[in-house]
Amino acid sequence: MRRPVSIALGVILGAYVLLVLAAYGAQRALLFPAPRTVDQPSAASQIVDLPGTVLLVRPLPTPKAKVVLHFHGNGEQLAWLEWMADAWGQVGVGFVAAEYPGYALAKEKGAPSETSITEAAEAAAEYVESTLGVPRSRLILSGQSLGSGPAVLLASRGIGSQLLLFTPYTSLPDVAARWLPFLPVQVLMKDRFDSQAIAPRVTQPVLIVHGTADEVVPFELGEALSKALPNARLLRVEGGHHNDLGGRADVWGALSAFVAGP
Repeated sequence: MRRPVSIALGVILGAYVLLVLAAYGAQRALLFPAPRTVDQPSAASQIVDLPGTVLLVRPLPTPKAKVVLHFHGNGEQLAWLEWMADAWGQVGVGFVAAEYPGYALAKEKGAPSETSITEAAEAAAEYVESTLGVPRSRLILSGQSLGSGPAVLLASRGIGSQLLLFTPYTSLPDVAARWLPFLPVQVLMKDRFDSQAIAPRVTQPVLIVHGTADEVVPFELGEALSKALPNARLLRVEGGHHNDLGGRADVWGALSAFVAGP
């Protein structure tokens, strides 16, 4: 009886090893699902082509207006952010969003990875500061889901005066572990964006918005990150999901009040 059992265990082990190898090879395709279509922003937005990224830029409402620099979620693209640009414009705040390499308008800028996305974020921040002339005191970093990683990273380097995080995570492996608990994702993942590890270096005021029913990034990850950040407030949205927070009046009321602060 031992031989059939040994064969069965060998088959199971072999299948598991193949699964691990397949997951390792396909991880970036799974982690960075860029939209298949490329949508063009409206004439209200300026498109700025930079090495490694493309920016969507709205004109500053006033010369001394604050500006939100936003990094979007993993299945989005710039054209889908114009509602956000409109919403910030209505309260007198400028808006800039950065595209990730390999995504939509930045499709030919390389492939998405933690390194390439970080470089794109750095280029966007440099453009806002140098070309638009927006100092740190008027720059608000903003990140949603995947985009919370580069937003926290820039903030940890002293960029921006405030930080907005929508449905953020502690680290990408922590998210993957909730989806694939049977795989050693903490070892396998190349791209990590370990926001929790660098959180103590973020001294700016932070507002985290997270729904308790988030089906992609569990609420408890955003809650844990809020506790790791020295100066963070968590807006708990009861029953909120991963992609339904943007249109809520209570959420935008809180965002507007936070940005209007010092």
